[in-house]
Amino acid sequence: MTKDQKNEVIEVLKDKFNQYNNFYVTNTESLSVAQISKLRRICFDKKVEMKVAKNTLIRKALEGLDNNRFSGVYESLNGVTALLFSENAKEPAMIITSFRKDANSEKPVLKAAFIDGDVYEGNDQLKALISLKSKHDLIGEIIGLLQSPAKNVISGLNAGNKLAGLIKALESRAEAAAN
Repeated sequence: MTKDQKNEVIEVLKDKFNQYNNFYVTNTESLSVAQISKLRRICFDKKVEMKVAKNTLIRKALEGLDNNRFSGVYESLNGVTALLFSENAKEPAMIITSFRKDANSEKPVLKAAFIDGDVYEGNDQLKALISLKSKHDLIGEIIGLLQSPAKNVISGLNAGNKLAGLIKALESRAEAAAN
């Protein structure tokens, strides 16, 4: 690979790191060509971009953007590395988990994940990443929480009208019985 080709790869990677707030660093070593192709198809269908690059080029791209911000990812840059880029923070984790289950394998291995500025290191973080909530999920929950007190007030007011009607009916019966 010539120096110009390396610089071109570094620029492409920089663009991807700028485009996405979330990326996963995985080890795809010992996967067959057919398995890699299947993984790429699954990623494409789920709108996750998969890139394979040399670790030194990945590191140079990250260092060129912000050395301190990505420092937690550097230790995971060893062996065969495939990067998974996604807008949805948990989609790559779900892909890795389902791919493993279908292939009855422990590969691909999660080396690290960079999610909105936080680094999750190690394969044991996969379960935590699957349980992450998306931005839309969190917004929905907040809206639900904000609507809840209003619903309680409205139902209380409606119940108050029913209670007042019941009391009025009981008073009428009591007056009718007294007369």
